[in-house]
Amino acid sequence: MDVQRYKDVVYEIIGAAMEVHDVLGYGLLEPVYSEALQLELLDRGIASEREKHLPVFYKHHRLEKYYQMDLVVGDVVVELKSVSDLTSAHRTQLFNYLRLVRMPVGLLVNFGQPSLQGERYAYDVVENECVLLNKNMKPVYDYPFIPRTFE
Repeated sequence: MDVQRYKDVVYEIIGAAMEVHDVLGYGLLEPVYSEALQLELLDRGIASEREKHLPVFYKHHRLEKYYQMDLVVGDVVVELKSVSDLTSAHRTQLFNYLRLVRMPVGLLVNFGQPSLQGERYAYDVVENECVLLNKNMKPVYDYPFIPRTFE
């Protein structure tokens, strides 16, 4: 699981999210932050896809229902929240996206607090699990699930 190559893009995404948080403040609706973050990334020369549909299959049937990822930047899934506290349900949502699309890195970003909160995760295809990453993109295996401000 080599996620070091994503360190720079993750750094840029977090920096853009911090700028959006500084300008708009906290507690607005997620779609507002999603659109603003996409524009901030574009201003920085970083392409992204917002509200990207993820098809869901049952056996060999494509279902009419689909998942909708908030933002995708290259191989990085960005799940946005504007809530008072991040929960295991929010993490599970990101983990499911990473697992279904087999993307290596995901960010969970919360605009619902006075300080921007977020967590970085890597998806390990071999183990089929997501692992928390620190600011240096190194796995953290012994961690409590507590929201963190970005470092």
